[in-house]
Parts: sequence; structure tokens; C-alpha cells
Amino acid sequence: MKGLGFLAMVLLAIEVVAQPAWAVDTARADQNGFLVLLFLGVCALIVVAQMVPALILMLGTISGFAKRVGARKQVGLASVNQDDKE
Repeated sequence: MKGLGFLAMVLLAIEVVAQPAWAVDTARADQNGFLVLLFLGVCALIVVAQMVPALILMLGTISGFAKRVGARKQVGLASVNQDDKE
């Protein structure tokens, strides 16, 4: 029973301390200034500018790999066809 009373007192103390945090004014939470929006726009521009060369490099690598695999398949088929003719 003593443990239950101690637990209730601790929880009550935490609630008393936490009550001022519940009274936060959120009326101005979404009113950012022009400079904040400008900063976020510049950050987005930098991210997009870094993604474009990365995507080009990735697509070039994939197409080169596909061409190499396709060339191997053609060579393999050509040698099989030549063996059949002889």
C-alpha cells in the first residue's frame, strides 16, 4: 500500500509540473516570415540541383549495363547459330 501511495504522489507531482506546458499558445505556429520561406526555397533548390547530375549518372550507368548485357546475349546467340550451320 505504501508503494501505491508513493506512486500516486510521484504522478501528481509530475502532473503539477507539466501543467504549464499544456498552456502553449499555438496561434502563431504557422506564421513564418518571408526570409524563412526564402531560406527553405534555396535549400530545396540546392537539393534539386544536386539530384539532377546524380540521376543522369545513374541512368547512364543503367543503360551502359543494359547494353553490355545485351551485347553478351547477342554474342552468345551468334556462336550457337554458327555451330548449328556447320
